[in-house]
Amino acid sequence: MPSTNVKALTESTREKLKGAIAQIEPFLNNFALPQLTGEDGGEGAELFYKGLLSDLRHLLVYSEVTGEKLGVLLRRPNFDIEQGERVLYEVYHHSVNAFFYPKNECYSEDGRYAYTGQDAIRFRYKPIREARNVILGISKIYEELRDDLSYYESDYMTARRMQGQK
Repeated sequence: MPSTNVKALTESTREKLKGAIAQIEPFLNNFALPQLTGEDGGEGAELFYKGLLSDLRHLLVYSEVTGEKLGVLLRRPNFDIEQGERVLYEVYHHSVNAFFYPKNECYSEDGRYAYTGQDAIRFRYKPIREARNVILGISKIYEELRDDLSYYESDYMTARRMQGQK
């Protein structure tokens, strides 16, 4: 991939991660398990929200770490293309995958809705409005990141392996 494309992709990826972090962090700072489950929250609600909070904390950490790595690359006087590609690979395989394949499976993406204009995210349990809004808000960001970084899903590693064999 040409260096100008990698640098531009690094810049746009960092900005998108900042946007996701700006939505996830306030939610995690403002809501605790008792607030989310409420008075009528049974065992199902508690398990759902425990899983959701855990997945969002992991996603936040992955996004912050990779976002900071991108920032370090962009602050250097000479942009390191190889390192940029490596970090973009990490963004895809850590942050994007953490969103679309959450460990606790509190929500999932239903591809049948992806092209209908409806929300493709389906929840295992009906969340409160704030939790629903944060997931649906960041889903658009991570969808864009997935589209932008799809090269790093497999082609990047294949190219790296081939370079090592030469």
